[in-house]
Amino acid sequence: MTFRQVSELVKLRIGIMIAATAVTGYAAVADELRTAPALLLALAMLLGSGAAALFNHVCDRDIDRLMSRTRARPLATGLVRPADALGLAGLLMATAMTVAVLAFNWVVALHLFLGAFVYGIVYTVWLKRRTWLNIVVGGAAGSFAVLAGAAAVEPTRWLLPALLAVTLFLWTPSHFWSLAILLADDYRAARVPMLPVVAGIGRTAWAILFNSVLLVASSLAPWLLGVAGPAYAIAAGAAGLLLLGLNLALALRPGRKLAGWNFAASIPYLLVLFAGIVVDRHW
Repeated sequence: MTFRQVSELVKLRIGIMIAATAVTGYAAVADELRTAPALLLALAMLLGSGAAALFNHVCDRDIDRLMSRTRARPLATGLVRPADALGLAGLLMATAMTVAVLAFNWVVALHLFLGAFVYGIVYTVWLKRRTWLNIVVGGAAGSFAVLAGAAAVEPTRWLLPALLAVTLFLWTPSHFWSLAILLADDYRAARVPMLPVVAGIGRTAWAILFNSVLLVASSLAPWLLGVAGPAYAIAAGAAGLLLLGLNLALALRPGRKLAGWNFAASIPYLLVLFAGIVVDRHW
């Protein structure tokens, strides 16, 4: 496998987001930010995410061939053998678990494993081809990253990380359903029951808005419960209002253009929440 093929198979951009999520969980409970633990945590999560992504590619290689966005992926084209991808996935996961246990504790390793398991088995194998709820349940995969980051400091300090995990869980449908509107034709061709395929773009747009109301409410819970301060509240409130405004525009005028804007805004929204936690806790 070439470096380019590996970087595509491990879904590097998603891995970086997972690593950032874990570091945010670390920052949420740490009294002092230290570079070495944060980097080791990010490495473990990046490796674990890469392993889960490789497994996802192996399982989805048949439907990847049917979608214009994915038909050039290395496993879909046959440039990489499934056995080689699975071997690399096993190596990455074993390394990630080893780093998590040796550098931190078994709770971090458990959360890392559970995140990969939910994405690889629960989402990819069990739900993706069966129900439109696939991404709703599968969204729990990202939540384990923030719990792993918090456990790297102190596994018993659970309230703020748990609230952030709920927010991450609710973020995934709003983020992914916007993308699914853009890719509805691809999913329809591959017979994957994503919400826009099952319910249409209009109903999906309203589902995004409803979900985001819950998302923004959950994002303010740390401030309302007194475990986050005004800096975080301002960041969460301002970002939430912008996201809801875009969601409402999409619900009123459903279409690909506004779906693209909603998808593009969802990632900065999450990064603003991450930054708000770090600033609130450490500056």
